[in-house]
Amino acid sequence: MAQRRLLEGLGVTVAEETAYRALLRHGPATLNELAAETGSSAAAIRRMLPRLEDLGLISRVAGRPLRLVATPPNVAIDILVARRQEEITHSRAAAALLATEVAERNGPHPEEVLEVVTGRDAVARRYLQLERNATEEMLVLVHPPYAVDVSDDHENRQRAARQGAPTRGIYSPLAFEHPGMLAHTRRAVADGEQARLGQVPVKLAVADARTAILPLVSDDDRAVESALVVHPSALLDALVGLFETLWRAAVPLHLTPEDILEPEVWPQTPDTEVLALLAAGMKDDAIARQLGLSPRTVQRRVQVLCERLGARTRFHAGFLAAQHDLLK
Repeated sequence: MAQRRLLEGLGVTVAEETAYRALLRHGPATLNELAAETGSSAAAIRRMLPRLEDLGLISRVAGRPLRLVATPPNVAIDILVARRQEEITHSRAAAALLATEVAERNGPHPEEVLEVVTGRDAVARRYLQLERNATEEMLVLVHPPYAVDVSDDHENRQRAARQGAPTRGIYSPLAFEHPGMLAHTRRAVADGEQARLGQVPVKLAVADARTAILPLVSDDDRAVESALVVHPSALLDALVGLFETLWRAAVPLHLTPEDILEPEVWPQTPDTEVLALLAAGMKDDAIARQLGLSPRTVQRRVQVLCERLGARTRFHAGFLAAQHDLLK
């Protein structure tokens, strides 16, 4: 059975470790004795001596013929570890110098700006990685299809428990065509997300204004099979600028937990959500699916809300609700 290597991580080769361990077992030995113990030749051992001595694994015994003795393992390992730590320190210093040289270039190379991620699972992992690592702010344009399963309660609870960076999200009206999306958004708002409704031309997530991810192919009918990751560049600045422009034009969306009702206040929670979805341009059938109501019930509520607001149309009702700050 092959001997297990123990010193590989400390820069010791197979032949060097074999000779050292043979010397530990045999005790002080001549070149010929050590060669016989390792199945090598005396000439090969002699060529290896300078390296073994440099590593601190062996030393020579005074006198003739030449005899070798192994350094006690606790001493030898400490020497090797100290050597490796010194190498790591030098490597880190070298990395800092190289980074300085890169910074002196006139801007990043194209291959350093864009990263292509392929595969549905890989895209989901990359998005979650950005979300987990964000410390300052997440900016999200929400539009189907989704890279992660928004109906996965276990994953949603785990993400909420991580207490990530503050989030601002703009939701497309089409976002709420997805079953369970309103409940997912309600939880996100309860956890502190600032949510708005508005036009979303492309799915997008930006972490700390330093890294963005968006679909490589824009197709509402397909799952996200590939994505583009954008690192600091003029392109990233443009994506952040796009979000801020859309944010200013979007309608605030304030959703309260389903079990909280305020009967003394108008509009009440259900009416607020109907108004918010109206403001997003959603149709009655889509609103009914999200709120778990029948289309007929939604139509009656929309009619009452229009009358109460003095709105000419359902879209006008959503506009007036936003204008009068009723979407809270």
